[in-house]
Amino acid sequence: MAPHKTRSPAASIHKHDAELDASVGKDGIDYTRVNLLRNTSVAKLYEDALRYEPGTSISSAGALVTSSGKKTGRSPRDKRIVDEETTSEDIWWGPVNTKLSEHAFLINHERAVDYLNTRERLYVFDGFAGWDPKYRLKIRVVCARAYHSLFMHNMLIRPTEEELKNYGEPDFTILNAGAFPANRYTTGMTSNTSVSINFKLRQMVILGTEYAGEMKKGVFTIMHYLMPKAGVLSLHSSANQGPNGDTSLFFGLSGTGKTTLSADPARALIGDDEHVWTDTGVFNIEGGCYAKCIDLSAEKEPEIFGAIRFGSVLENVVFDEDTRVVDYSDKSLTENTRCAYPIEYIPNALLPCIGNHPKNIIMLTCDAFGVLPPVSKLTSSQAMYHFISGYTAKIAGTEEGVTEPEATFSACFGQPFLVLHPTQYATMLAQKIHEHTADVWLINTGWNGGVYGTGKRIALKYSRAIIDAIHNGELKKAQYETYPIFGLEIPKAVTGVPAEVLNPAVAWQGTKEEYNATVTKLANLFNENFAKYSDQATADVIAVGPKL
Repeated sequence: MAPHKTRSPAASIHKHDAELDASVGKDGIDYTRVNLLRNTSVAKLYEDALRYEPGTSISSAGALVTSSGKKTGRSPRDKRIVDEETTSEDIWWGPVNTKLSEHAFLINHERAVDYLNTRERLYVFDGFAGWDPKYRLKIRVVCARAYHSLFMHNMLIRPTEEELKNYGEPDFTILNAGAFPANRYTTGMTSNTSVSINFKLRQMVILGTEYAGEMKKGVFTIMHYLMPKAGVLSLHSSANQGPNGDTSLFFGLSGTGKTTLSADPARALIGDDEHVWTDTGVFNIEGGCYAKCIDLSAEKEPEIFGAIRFGSVLENVVFDEDTRVVDYSDKSLTENTRCAYPIEYIPNALLPCIGNHPKNIIMLTCDAFGVLPPVSKLTSSQAMYHFISGYTAKIAGTEEGVTEPEATFSACFGQPFLVLHPTQYATMLAQKIHEHTADVWLINTGWNGGVYGTGKRIALKYSRAIIDAIHNGELKKAQYETYPIFGLEIPKAVTGVPAEVLNPAVAWQGTKEEYNATVTKLANLFNENFAKYSDQATADVIAVGPKL
């Protein structure tokens, strides 16, 4: 029997190549002193997480089960962007982007560096954001947890050995000292959590939260600024491609069916969350997927269920202590249970994750008022209006205190990650739609026949039939009628969908007075929301809002 071979701890830990040594001091990390693991293997990260990070296990399927600590979701109120002269005039300051002084950032930076430099082990992952080599960014992640390194190994694009050898200096560095708190008395802090981005220094600092999704969405925020500045459009969307090379983009907030409807066995998945539309097509920003796991089953979402295996990271899930089988219905730790896995774990992923110019753009909404049509065809101006609006609705029971449908508007279907004013992204989208003659559709996957509690949720099979009718060209040739007040063009017939479902006025099961009152209520909510953007929106876009 051959002798068992292992590398000595020193050999595996002290991995100092000339390239890393050359960057000592630029981000404050002492690469020559700390025990460093750069782009280490998945197996080694598993070992370290199990050995050094309490609450870590292996699921029966082989995934690494981890805990993100007290924070099981993002902390948008603690996100800051540094107010500095190179970017300040570009940024949409206000509800999403809160200013942080350069001095306060340096205090947080020093705090993170001091913490990281005193760890026994330090992990560095060098990867890429963006599959198109022309636009991709080199992202370096420095962290103290194996879990965080494995997470970003999955979510960024993994370099080849040759690419890693010639990596050079990163374009952006994330210092994740999430286990160490921010100082609440530092100017600009509102808690002991801080997620701050400095575009001038090309650095992001995380303190006071170990939720890994902060890194993922931090990279997206960075791309959401730098890509439009480079003349290409970053989008919070999923994307897939048909056998004939026709690409579709899907926009939608949580609960609208974006992931479910873009996961089509007849079409290749380009990506599930973040894309950029360039002069040559669309590319995925990420190298992996970050899927919600609540109520996940092999029957409902077989691709995602099958992707949870060795190499995947399961966050904050509950499992059987003996069998290690995960109970995806258990939300006792959080409703936001998640799994991060490389995109190649999806059988029909398109690799590299680059698609052609979109032929169809699908905006998804879950209207709990029951008055938006299941499908409508949008003009370019309407596309901008609904893109800027980013409407969906919360329903009773989803959050404490919500007892009736509650409208939610998130600009560009991703307001928490916008850096520029929403109209800048919308204008670029309109130009792309016009240039490539893409068709735009608004699809309601919510209620029909009445409000939530009275009507019924539109059957998934109907939504899938509508998507199929878009992709096979049926809806492009259909006959349309105009839906009053909202001015939407709705088809008179769709194969596989009952005719009465297509027009909310016909489907409504209550009184005409109730219907009219509900339409008026939602129209007013749209108009009130859009008033926030009317100062920078063009007249043609303002004109297509609901008319009462």
